[in-house]
Amino acid sequence: MSAPSNRRRRRNDGGGGHDGPDERWLLTYSDMITLLMALFIVMWSISSVNISRFDQLKASLRAAFSGHILPQNDSILSGQTAPFQQPGAPVSPIQPGAQPENPANIPNLSVQLHNDIAKAAAAQDLQNLRRIRRQVEAYAKEHGFAGHIHTFIDERGLVIRLLTDDVLFDSGAATLKSPALPLLAKISDLITHGGVTNPVRVEGNTDSVPISTAEFRSNWELSTARANAVLEFLLTHHVRPGRLAVAGYADQRPVKTNATPEGRAANRRVDLVVLRRAVPTQGSSN
Repeated sequence: MSAPSNRRRRRNDGGGGHDGPDERWLLTYSDMITLLMALFIVMWSISSVNISRFDQLKASLRAAFSGHILPQNDSILSGQTAPFQQPGAPVSPIQPGAQPENPANIPNLSVQLHNDIAKAAAAQDLQNLRRIRRQVEAYAKEHGFAGHIHTFIDERGLVIRLLTDDVLFDSGAATLKSPALPLLAKISDLITHGGVTNPVRVEGNTDSVPISTAEFRSNWELSTARANAVLEFLLTHHVRPGRLAVAGYADQRPVKTNATPEGRAANRRVDLVVLRRAVPTQGSSN
């Protein structure tokens, strides 16, 4: 009896059972299969779409974004509380029949922004011109040129008016005199290094007394030659050529009467005009 018992015991020790540690993976495998089956059932259930309710939702959304109001029975949202009608909502709901605001009444923000930038640029430009004016006047007062120079700002820009008598030129000539060179050098330095890049126009003017010499046949030639002499000086003092322009007006733009010696002396002048850089606003006519 002992021999068969030993044989049965050896067979049991061989691991033929299914509850040993090597079969534990079956539990994990069965759980994974169960979860996959549940996932497929959920995906199948949500893939079924109620076409009629979907069409109603589409129509309701289209009406909401187009501003049209559908009959209450045709909206999928009928019978529910609107979000803006809930307590504490900060925005009032759109009343039925209310028309959307006309876009033509809404200001054009781009035009307004451009105009604001133009105004700011014009204000900054005027501030720069006033600063250059103060510096020129201070130098002229300090070095004894106050009686021969006049500065002001008009619609053209900053005007630095230089009287030609006893400072810039001899009578009937267009060659710069040495006393004027330090003043013109200071003006050139302010124009070049004063923090402005405005265009500069040199304007020559004479009185009404006719001139006819071998060098200048008329006041037109004399006024233009004097303006050119000042422009050439600015070029030699590093003012960029692209900023400069020249004009000769002869006796056509008097600032005083030509009937008196004092008036004629005031009309014999060269104006250095630092032009404005104002940006035109949109909608303005040229």
